[in-house]
Order: sequence, then C-alpha cells, then structure tokens
Amino acid sequence: MQFNFLQQLAAGGAGIWVIAALSVLAIAVALERLHRFRPSAVVPPGLVDEVLPLWRTGRFDELEAVLAADGSVLARTLRFALAHRSRWPAETLAQRAGEVASRALRGQQQRAYPLAVVATVAPIVGLLGTVVGMIEAFHVIAFTGGVGDASLLAGGISKALVNTAAGLAVALPSLAMHHFFRHRLVTSGLALEEQLERVLDGSPPAEAA
Repeated sequence: MQFNFLQQLAAGGAGIWVIAALSVLAIAVALERLHRFRPSAVVPPGLVDEVLPLWRTGRFDELEAVLAADGSVLARTLRFALAHRSRWPAETLAQRAGEVASRALRGQQQRAYPLAVVATVAPIVGLLGTVVGMIEAFHVIAFTGGVGDASLLAGGISKALVNTAAGLAVALPSLAMHHFFRHRLVTSGLALEEQLERVLDGSPPAEAA
C-alpha cells in the first residue's frame, strides 16, 4: 500500500490544523523580514559617502532632502542628528543618535519575534496531538479487550506520530530563521554604528554660510 502523507496529515486531527496555521504565520513573518530587514534597509551602501560632504560643509537643506528620500534606519538616525545638531554638543548628539538607532533595530527584531513563538508552540501542539493519539490508541485497546488486531491501533498511533513530525517540521525552520535574523541584527547594528561614527565623529557640523 502506498503511503500518502497528505492523507496522514488530514487524519492528524485538530492539532494538525493549528500547526498548519503556525506554519503560515512563520512563512509570512520570514518573507516579510527578508524583504524589510535587508542589510540595505538598515545601512544602504554609499549613503554616508553621499551625505558626509553635505554634513561637513553645512548644506543642510540638501542633506535633509537626501535623507528624506531614504527610508533606511541610517537615514532616519541621521535625520534625528540633523534636527538636533544645535541642541546638544557633539558627544551628546552622537550618544542620542545611537539610542535612536538602537531603538529602531530593536523594533526590527521584535517583528521577527513571532518566529520564536512558532518555534516554541509548534512542537508543544505536536506533543499534545501525540498524547491525544496515544489516548485514542489505548482507548481502542480498552474496548477491544486486547491488542490482537494491530490495525485497530493504527489510527491512534498514526495520529500521534504525524502530530509529532508536523510540529517539529514547523518548529525547526522557524527556529533557524529566528536565529538568522538575530545574526542579521548584530551585523547590521555593527555596520550602522560604524557608519554613524563616520558622520558624527565628534566634530560639530559646519553651519551654512
């Protein structure tokens, strides 16, 4: 008899539907993060090379236009520094800009948090389905007075194993993607810090003539 995995999933009970919903959530979050949390969305290549001469020569109107056209974390942080350049000394300005960048990165990482939830919940739901399947199997044994006919137990045992496999199959990729985005957060944060230091190097920006 040919093994039909889809039929086995369909027979897995309510737990399979919950795991399927979790898988859809994980895929949606992963795709959204891959699109919106690209390295170029945090630190676009070449942006600092473009804005640095404007910052140092005090061409703030041009600088504002360049930054406003860029939606990256680096651009938003530099816009904050530009708006408060006269309010704080250079050291304080750099510190506050770093705090703005840190909050933005934490917000980006928080949007990937559902992956951690899926990675935690999916195997637990699978385990619950496993327990339910085993209860059904023992229920069959209790009402048939023995285990002579193994086919009577097949439904419950199959549900148990399918739920376990489905939960793990969803949890493992979700956990891997969660750690992938954590790694991207660290590397993007280091790159962002380096680029901010290039602009906010401790010397106050020149005022426009």
